[in-house]
Amino acid sequence: MTRRMVVGVVAAVVVALLIGIPTGIIETPWYTRMTPVLWWNYPVWALSSVLSGVLATTYVRDASVPVPATEGGKTLTGTMLSVFAVGCPICNKLVVLALGVSGALTWFAPIQPLLAVASLGLLAYALRARRRAAVACRLRASNAGVATPTAPV
Repeated sequence: MTRRMVVGVVAAVVVALLIGIPTGIIETPWYTRMTPVLWWNYPVWALSSVLSGVLATTYVRDASVPVPATEGGKTLTGTMLSVFAVGCPICNKLVVLALGVSGALTWFAPIQPLLAVASLGLLAYALRARRRAAVACRLRASNAGVATPTAPV
């Protein structure tokens, strides 16, 4: 396995645990979820973990290519949105503090699928931008030593 693959797999597992345990998708004795896990929580959780793992691979330095610029927090924001999207609406203390229990169920729970789409969209956008930046860095690195011919006037 290459170093990038190891980093990607480890990052995906860590993100899966960091999302799954506090949201109650992974059952533990430390936390009891007050609402059932919905069917769509599982694919959002899995996709968020995989996208985060693949994104982590883009941060592994390749000796022949410079590391592209970061994506300004899109990775962290996308992952945090995943936590809010798949989490129990009445178990989230911030949501209950802001909206109350009935508000969490009436207002927050219905927008959780939208948060899931936004989360996956941000993670996919960050991945696409990082991949494009990496390709541009490779092209610049490969063209750095090559003189470009000038066109006749």
